[in-house]
Amino acid sequence: MHAVTGAFGYSGKHIARLLLSQEQHVITLTNSPHRPNPFGDAVAAHPFNFDRPEALAASLAGVKVLYNTYWVRFNHPLFTHASAVKNTLTLFEAAKRAGVERIVHVSITNPSLDSPLEYFRGKAQLEAALMASGLSYTILRPAVLFGEEDILINNIAWMLRRFPVFGVFGDGAYRLQPIHVDDLARLAVEQGVLRTNTIINAIGPETFTYRELAERLGEILGRRRRVISIPPWLGYRAGRLIGALADDVVITHDEIQGLCADLLYVDAPPAGTTTLTDWARAHRDSLGRHYASELARRRDRAREYAGNG
Repeated sequence: MHAVTGAFGYSGKHIARLLLSQEQHVITLTNSPHRPNPFGDAVAAHPFNFDRPEALAASLAGVKVLYNTYWVRFNHPLFTHASAVKNTLTLFEAAKRAGVERIVHVSITNPSLDSPLEYFRGKAQLEAALMASGLSYTILRPAVLFGEEDILINNIAWMLRRFPVFGVFGDGAYRLQPIHVDDLARLAVEQGVLRTNTIINAIGPETFTYRELAERLGEILGRRRRVISIPPWLGYRAGRLIGALADDVVITHDEIQGLCADLLYVDAPPAGTTTLTDWARAHRDSLGRHYASELARRRDRAREYAGNG
């Protein structure tokens, strides 16, 4: 039996779908156990029960492999990086207590215990805890995900469709290596059957500077825009303004600093095969048509994910 965190959400859904296609028995741990189940009776839903570790361990009874995608993108009154770290440590301990044999854990490129950025530091803390747990593990380190239901690439396209210029923070020369969510799911499932401990930089086959990414997407969408350099503080304020209008968090200080520090780039061979440019061309008619809100998904997951795969 396999357990996938967040199988009703984004990356977890693709992992669960691939496991089901291989006729595996799948359960999910979720913050929304009562929302409509896109898998019907094929995937049983259990609440995370982070505040009840015994119940969480009981939910994992009989599970051989746990695929962990649980995390939060930014700090908010309803959730924080610190609580995500604490909850994930509880999850790891519950998995060990339940007899789970292997954890496939989704992290981030360039995590560091010394990072001034809480996102990257928290991811490093979890990696260290998993490596010290005695459990068999694979750690996947994606930079940026894309595919249906993604947020970052979709919202860049949304801005390109609606604004006459596109601003990049500073010179825009920092790099990204997007991986398709199905490629990440394939990696996760492939690693689930192994028992050797490993860390994989889960990056796609294309590398873009942020400036190149905006230019390429604009070209594909038929929305060639002038890409201008703006100070990071001004970009943050512009993001805050758009976020206020969209009732969302568009960009954070930490995300801007992580981008500008080139933390979404690694010198490693690609682990994915799907190119962003080919995928964007195939989805040019729908990409960026609607704004994708992180907060809206957390407030009403059933409505925001309805009809999206």
